[in-house]
Amino acid sequence: MKLKELIESRYSVRTYLSRAVEEDKINYILECARLAPSACNNQPWKFFIIRNQSVISCIQESYNREWFKSAPVHIVVCKDSSMSWKRTTSDNKDFGDVDAAIAAEHVCLAAAEIGLGTCWICNFNPDVLIEVLNLSPNLEPIAIFPLGYIDSDKSISPEKKRKSLSEITEWI
Repeated sequence: MKLKELIESRYSVRTYLSRAVEEDKINYILECARLAPSACNNQPWKFFIIRNQSVISCIQESYNREWFKSAPVHIVVCKDSSMSWKRTTSDNKDFGDVDAAIAAEHVCLAAAEIGLGTCWICNFNPDVLIEVLNLSPNLEPIAIFPLGYIDSDKSISPEKKRKSLSEITEWI
């Protein structure tokens, strides 16, 4: 499948089968994320792969949706601020969020490529994840991805509403 077709077919999945995800598929997704570009190649990210149902139940407290708990795997993407590049020429902007988001999108696309579903969750309580995952002060949770096989009997790929190119571009 070409990249544009993959992007067009991927959607936020909210219905998962209880079927376990094979470790080799999880490793493939993580390898794709590992290869993501980052500022100065610092790779300021850490991935937490959660398959333990009691831990999934605990992190559900950070985003309380029943469908969220139904995914057999959750991947938490964190930024490591001790590793992230900061722009020093003007404002000291920390690019770790950007770098972690690029790696996180690689998670989404790699999962879709191999027939798995994800949903990008950023509306969560980070304090819950910090406590449950025992994160060090330099690690900040950026996104959570429930991951699993799509329950195609209950899941429908919604129509994507996207702005036109003319609305989001300016040629100079």
